[in-house]
Amino acid sequence: MGTGMGSGMGMGPWRWLTRCPAGTGPEVAAFLLTGGGVATAAGRRSVLREASVLGLRAEPGGGGEGSVVRVAAFGGRWLAVLAVRRGSGGTGGSPLLAVCGGGGARQLGERVWEARWLRGGRWGGAGALRCAVLAGTGWGRLALAAGTAMGDVVLWRAAEAEEPRRRLRGHRGAVLALSYAAPRGLLASASEDRSVRLWAVGELGGSGEAVCLLLCYGHGARVAAVALRGPSPVSAGEDGACLEWGGGGDVRRARRGHRGALRALALRPAGGCLATGGSDGGARLWKPRRDAPSPVAVALGAPGRPRAVRLAGPHRVLALGEAGGLEVYEEAAGRWVPLLGPAATPGPRGVLAVTPLPGGTDTLCALAGGHGHLLVFTLDQPKHAARLRLFEGAVMGLSWAPRPGLPLVTALLASGPHGEMLWLDVTCCPGRAPSVRLMGRYRLPPCRQRWHTCAAFLPQGGLLVCGDRRGSLLLFHCSSSPGTDTENSSTADRGSPVGEDSESESELSCLSHDGTLPVEEPLSVLFGLHGKAGVTSVSCHKDYIYSTGRDGCYRQLRLQGRQLEVLWKHRPCKGLQWIEELRFTPGGDLLVLGFHADNFVVWSTRTGENLHCIPCGGGHRSWSYCSSPLAETFTYIKSGDVMLYSSEAEPCEQQVLLESLHGREIACVRRLGAVQAPSHHPINVFVTGSEDTTACVLTLSEQSRAAVPLARLSDHISSVRALALASLVQPDTAGLSALLFSAGGRAQIECYRLLCSADTASESAVSCQVIHMASHRLVEHWDRMKNRHKLVKMDPETRYMSLSVVPGTTTEKLLAPCKFLAAACSDGSVRLFVLLEATQRLLLVAESFHHQRCVLKVEAFLHTQAGGERRHLLCSAATDGSVAFWDITAPIRDAVDALQHAEGEMQPLALGTPLLTVMAHSCGVNSLHIRELSEGRFLVASGSDDGSIHVCLLEVALSRDEAVPEPCLRILERVSRPCAHAAHVTGIRVLQPDLLLSASVDQRLSLWRLHWGGLEALSTSFFHVPDLAELDCWEEAEAGGEQCWYCVLCGHGLELLRCAAPGQPMER
Repeated sequence: MGTGMGSGMGMGPWRWLTRCPAGTGPEVAAFLLTGGGVATAAGRRSVLREASVLGLRAEPGGGGEGSVVRVAAFGGRWLAVLAVRRGSGGTGGSPLLAVCGGGGARQLGERVWEARWLRGGRWGGAGALRCAVLAGTGWGRLALAAGTAMGDVVLWRAAEAEEPRRRLRGHRGAVLALSYAAPRGLLASASEDRSVRLWAVGELGGSGEAVCLLLCYGHGARVAAVALRGPSPVSAGEDGACLEWGGGGDVRRARRGHRGALRALALRPAGGCLATGGSDGGARLWKPRRDAPSPVAVALGAPGRPRAVRLAGPHRVLALGEAGGLEVYEEAAGRWVPLLGPAATPGPRGVLAVTPLPGGTDTLCALAGGHGHLLVFTLDQPKHAARLRLFEGAVMGLSWAPRPGLPLVTALLASGPHGEMLWLDVTCCPGRAPSVRLMGRYRLPPCRQRWHTCAAFLPQGGLLVCGDRRGSLLLFHCSSSPGTDTENSSTADRGSPVGEDSESESELSCLSHDGTLPVEEPLSVLFGLHGKAGVTSVSCHKDYIYSTGRDGCYRQLRLQGRQLEVLWKHRPCKGLQWIEELRFTPGGDLLVLGFHADNFVVWSTRTGENLHCIPCGGGHRSWSYCSSPLAETFTYIKSGDVMLYSSEAEPCEQQVLLESLHGREIACVRRLGAVQAPSHHPINVFVTGSEDTTACVLTLSEQSRAAVPLARLSDHISSVRALALASLVQPDTAGLSALLFSAGGRAQIECYRLLCSADTASESAVSCQVIHMASHRLVEHWDRMKNRHKLVKMDPETRYMSLSVVPGTTTEKLLAPCKFLAAACSDGSVRLFVLLEATQRLLLVAESFHHQRCVLKVEAFLHTQAGGERRHLLCSAATDGSVAFWDITAPIRDAVDALQHAEGEMQPLALGTPLLTVMAHSCGVNSLHIRELSEGRFLVASGSDDGSIHVCLLEVALSRDEAVPEPCLRILERVSRPCAHAAHVTGIRVLQPDLLLSASVDQRLSLWRLHWGGLEALSTSFFHVPDLAELDCWEEAEAGGEQCWYCVLCGHGLELLRCAAPGQPMER
């Protein structure tokens, strides 16, 4: 009835079968492996109790077709034995998991580091052990190698004395993993000193001297797992890299893709497949690639000095010289061929643009010069060219754009002086020069670098979106049928062959249309959206517009009426500061083309890895990339020559078995709601925030028992520590809609609108649309300040610790809807923000530094009086154990009045002083929850760092002595339970007026009966998420009318639990 994911959401070590089991939390998931085919998920079962699966060991000799294989699963102090067999009948032959060995998991006296199928034995004399490996076929030949915390590898023989037989010294840190290959007599060890060593030990239980054959350094963090592939080690580290080492200790191949540290590694002897599991909860299968030398870029020896290069397919390179000549390099012939001499081209300072010819194998070329001339021709027939005069000055920008619905027509956009842009339609006929027709004239907004860089026609028709060198996105109206005068005098009917000896009198001019064809102004302008470095590409996919820029982000937009609306932006990976283009693959992957430092990279957003990484010197040079089913080709100019990089296309090496969630611990979680998809059970949707600076919208399904990410939010520059959902719109059968606030380090708050709906075509049966609403940082003025490197920043870096949306703040004084948000801050303040949805602005309106120390929690609640008047109350808790209650009704009212008269930023108002302060704990308050009762009474529950729980009954009344009644707060009852948990209480919820749920870092979830004589423990359940950060709860009614609650816990992992009514056990 729930889903659990274990410690670090990591995978325990694996052993390969035709049925591949993987440990995730307390569960074991099975995958069916076929010869060269795709691995498919087959089954999942919870086997350990409060421990996570550390390792899986198959019974020796098992794994044949149709046989039952026993697998030992161990972790912590628990051991369980599973029977893995092929299913039958309706299961289609998929693996089935069953517990055997006399029942469920068994608890042992000590932590289990390794398990093998053998009879009992005992060794000692080596100190604390961190890992172990066993070898031998009988008791007399059985031997053990173990890694110690002191960095030694010790070896025993089972039948001999307890003292170690041999010691292998060399590591400077604890040995974390071992792998032994008996046929070769090789032992590989991995250590927290970031090294991997390969030892020649012979027989593991022998007495000969061991020799260190290899010492491998290459990981950036501790090495957590190691395996042997033949004579070479393969290692997985906490830096997220899986490295395959060569015979000289060098890195032969590096595999990256996980979002966090790697914890597990497995090799398949037959077929060479490799599997990795990480702390991000992901599992990936890596298929072998043929060993081939890495491709390198070769110099083509271009004649003259090239100015621009373009690829015309994977085997032809076009080079434009500084003097204006155009040459083509034929890879098959291996030489340069002159295409057009300088006399036949538009002259120096040329601009070159190419595009594949629609419906053919030829390439359409456009070449413009510094005097406003344009040449349009096909690569196979360069003598048949259309020559035009576009502008009085230089052509600044030139780009091709396909026409939706017109496959035989290609549009050419050209920018000239004073921000003028022309739209020309080009049609090619065999044996004739391309026909060119002027379709429209446009004017770009004034700026210093006033030319376009990219353009795309929208599928909706009649609209053109383009990006300029200033970083702006522009939307223009375009008509497919120009005016009569323009059509009759267009160059479509007067294109003529142009050769090298053509004279300038044969040119056709577009300047005559200056008075006949009106200049269109932009309908919508998003000025400087991608920064001053410029927009690099615009594309359309499905119903959305995507733009990229040199700011390291790509953005998703949509068309609202005739206005461009930015939905959200995304940074695909760290360090990718220049994004050139997006390519959507038929398989659903999104490839990002850009530059990482001085390397050109092709980044896969699905697998999170670089598919290609080419050292080229950076993007500030002419370059071109072409991808085809046969080859990947990249050409660029470097040191005055044309360089060509080419590699054969290979199938995707990586397959994602389990999706990655977060690379570091999860700091907060909120349930968005449940989506009802056709032929599916209700699917829960959650939002998580992590220390890896991202927030993730994901689903947790009780049927698949797996988490599937829907969207990742990467706007934060530091950790995401707090989440809050605005008043959730009651969902209908179509989906969910809500406002999400996320906050964390660097005093940053982001606001999004989430739209979730059923989508049976997707893997999770749910789709999520994210719309970025607003953002706020306390140091925004500092970011805009000039020469700030010469000044000392006095304000500390504040962190937001908790968020709470103030309920019931709808007001008629503001015409636009707004939401108020309370924040607990690490600088000792409680701050109040307002979101203006119409203008998409988030403003700070009030603050107070009453606590004078870090404020950990904040919770807003609403009191409605008998006459219908509302009082907005706030509860805050700090590191000294105090809980303060505020009346924020007046600050909200004053803020609304100030916003009506404020033209820009308003100065924050005073939040006032608390009405009541209660010393509830002796140290910091890590959890807080308020539940409304009847007649103005509220239950306030809190948990502390000292493991205690405090509950008080708060009454809100109006004072009768004043002319204007003010709220009066008083504590009617209070109860405290010291040492309710053995560690910090980081989650607490009041389920009913007499029922309380608490969760702690001690990994216990406790249910309490509340009465004013004390707290009575009803039940306790262990969960598997270490370092619990937060929990969220909701109530659901079962089919039989039974009342139950579900809670989701986050920390180093994510877990979903079902909590039944008192007297019934909790379920996962």
